[in-house]
Amino acid sequence: MNIKQLYTPCLSEATYYISSNGEAAIIDPLRETKPYINLLQSDNTNLKYIFLTHFHADFVSGHVDLAKETGAKIIYGPTAMANFDFQQGVDGEVFKLGKLEIKLIHTPGHTLESICLLLFDESMKEHCLFSGDTVFIGDVGRPDLAATDELTKEDLAKLLYRSIHTKILPLPDNIIVYPNHGKGSVCGKHMSEKTFDTLLGQKQTNYALNPKLTEEDFVERVLEGLLAPPQYFPKNVQMNKQINKNINEIISKGLTPLTITQFLRFSSCENILLLDVRSAKEFADGHIPGSIFIGLEGPFAPLVGALIPDLNQKIVLVSPKARELEAITRLSRVGYDNVIGYIEDASKYWENKGWKLEKLNTIKATSKILLQNPYFIDVREKTKYEVSHAKHSENIPIKFIRNNNLNPNIRYYVYCNKGYLSTIAISIFKKLGINNLVNVTGGFEEIKKSFVPVYKKDCSCTQCNCKKLAELN
Repeated sequence: MNIKQLYTPCLSEATYYISSNGEAAIIDPLRETKPYINLLQSDNTNLKYIFLTHFHADFVSGHVDLAKETGAKIIYGPTAMANFDFQQGVDGEVFKLGKLEIKLIHTPGHTLESICLLLFDESMKEHCLFSGDTVFIGDVGRPDLAATDELTKEDLAKLLYRSIHTKILPLPDNIIVYPNHGKGSVCGKHMSEKTFDTLLGQKQTNYALNPKLTEEDFVERVLEGLLAPPQYFPKNVQMNKQINKNINEIISKGLTPLTITQFLRFSSCENILLLDVRSAKEFADGHIPGSIFIGLEGPFAPLVGALIPDLNQKIVLVSPKARELEAITRLSRVGYDNVIGYIEDASKYWENKGWKLEKLNTIKATSKILLQNPYFIDVREKTKYEVSHAKHSENIPIKFIRNNNLNPNIRYYVYCNKGYLSTIAISIFKKLGINNLVNVTGGFEEIKKSFVPVYKKDCSCTQCNCKKLAELN
């Protein structure tokens, strides 16, 4: 028995590879197929099954391409409907894999078709549970993403409670729980940094798996504090229900080198976005006017999905040398399939034409100008802002910066934790016509060390949800 967890930090996503006696199964594959083909070849194994625990919202899966390349069968849970050939599994159905068995467990709640997969080892003993988005380490799947007018998030939360209490909690305490996501994913609220645990460990630490929790309490706690999902989530769900562009065609098209002259000719007659994926420092030091920044150094794909509204947007890349393939692949994982090329040494060529690069207006957190009580924009997550933030700051989380009411006549000082997100935010704000912006270098980490007044949550009242703030400095 061979089990591999293939974890992708950018998406906080786990794909699983299981093999036994020359047969393999893959659970929740990402868009690109080559890594899985390479793994199968090195393991001298044939792919028998491709299991999808549900229709994913936060990435586009490559199950159709992978099935065509390997001849494997695609398996979804009960009620699933899609525009490609697949087998709709039945609750309790058993799939043989070499000397192993995989039992499909229908666990509606996160979505109606959601399943978990229970793996039995060679001795037919329960070994582990691939829990999809039903159970995470520290949390459970949010029930609002698949809600409709007919089936509310409260209805789905009740289904999730029943799935957990009737299907998951009765399983042996010593089995390993392998979830589909970890910390950083917005598919849950309290994700752990751990990417697996025993079921007993989760019963002891996961608030949602507390056997004493009533259905009413469960519904209230699971739905509490959920933020609106990023705009690309429902679009990725629809893509996962259909046959999409082949990943190899997407990569081949995107790996087209363009000159500045070609780009300018294209952009003058077509709606093309110049996406700069270099480091935040390189962008700040000089970038082509009109380009936006989302760097490969951070959670690139989820931020692209949140900040570029149109999945069909034509994109030209400005990337670090030899990282164009990485950028195109990561874009395709969230459905951005229309990269038409990239520009090598873009800034150098731009300057060689005699044109000026734009630079970000920056300021150090230690600057005395910041003592004059300027307007701060904090683009960190709401939870981090509520813990502590600079005085006179407004919180506009990065994934929602397009929904703002900023006054273009006011100068704003933008900060995040260290400078990556604030650079992204300023590039987007400028696209929206807000140009009077200053990037606070070093972000909140440096602000806390400076003389800028900072407020933190005051929990002296012993209430964990305290909204009272106390001044730190």
